[in-house]
Amino acid sequence: MTTARRSDAPPPLAEQTCLALVVEGVSHGWAIGSLLAPGGDLGRIWSLSRPLTYRALESLVDQQLITRAGVEAGRGRDRSVLAATARGRRTTAAWLDQPVVHLRDIRTELLLKLTLRQRRDIPTAPLLTAQIAALEPALESLVAQATESDLIARWRSESARATRRFLEGALAAERR
Repeated sequence: MTTARRSDAPPPLAEQTCLALVVEGVSHGWAIGSLLAPGGDLGRIWSLSRPLTYRALESLVDQQLITRAGVEAGRGRDRSVLAATARGRRTTAAWLDQPVVHLRDIRTELLLKLTLRQRRDIPTAPLLTAQIAALEPALESLVAQATESDLIARWRSESARATRRFLEGALAAERR
């Protein structure tokens, strides 16, 4: 039994990333899969297998966030040309502006958003500023909980400090 996603629930990371690439103008599933492969530009951050890439694209078509805008002859096989719908473009714009909720998502989701923004020449400073503000209470709490005897709390505290340094450093670099 599969569980249907609520219509107001945000698409999963695989779908959000594939949608952002279609909005950017990457119009073929194979090209998207190449970008998300372990050696691809985005696969360095977070990779997705080709079957999961095509599944995400099918889901985006089903949700009417992208359409098949035609067929283009390719080497060996014809390729479906993908295009974002207006709703798909709005969904991507909102997602790229939204800070991540959990500290654990900095490594994947935030790095993807920052990289996708850079690929489209969208300034990263607004997202970095919002991200710092959104995570500051959690970062402060984790740093304050650290004790020498509690290894897990110490690990979380050091991770929080490293995250804060990364965000502040990236923001400073963007402002230069």
